[in-house]
Amino acid sequence: MSEQPARPPMEFIAAALRRERARGGLSLTEVARRAGVAKSTLSQLESGAGNPSVETLWALAVALDVPFAQLVAQPVPRVQVIRAGEGPSLAADRADYRATVLASCPPGARRDVYQITAEPGPPRVSDPHMPGVVEHVVLSTGSALVGLLDDPVELAPGDYISYPGDLPHTFQALEAGTRATLISEHT
Repeated sequence: MSEQPARPPMEFIAAALRRERARGGLSLTEVARRAGVAKSTLSQLESGAGNPSVETLWALAVALDVPFAQLVAQPVPRVQVIRAGEGPSLAADRADYRATVLASCPPGARRDVYQITAEPGPPRVSDPHMPGVVEHVVLSTGSALVGLLDDPVELAPGDYISYPGDLPHTFQALEAGTRATLISEHT
């Protein structure tokens, strides 16, 4: 029986949402409007209820102008090891796609590292992230169409692609067991 990857604790996500909204001086209504989510959904998430998808949290990160990992990654010890299948992980709504935060952006740095696992089926389509974001992907296993929504590139194991994350982009597994490392660079 396979274990489900760990999810970020909702208490941590709730506190991060409240902290970043307060830091930006934004109301619930304004953040919900910017993210395109219901105010009641944001309120539930800030109270620690709900089960947000990766899409909802990405939309909130963009609305709050913070890196995605800042909403889901917990503080880490000086030396950190994340074993395969462990770490805070979120699933996509409409694709068999899971993003596991491996390293979030520490103060002063501007990058987050994720492990992606995906299965064939509908593509994971991402709306544009914050201006200046660049995504780097190295495919580990399987094959996938990755990159800008209007011109994805087929990758094989060991292939690397870089593309602007502030434009619509996609990741679609073409083989079972597709895995990749994604680095999101914030300029």
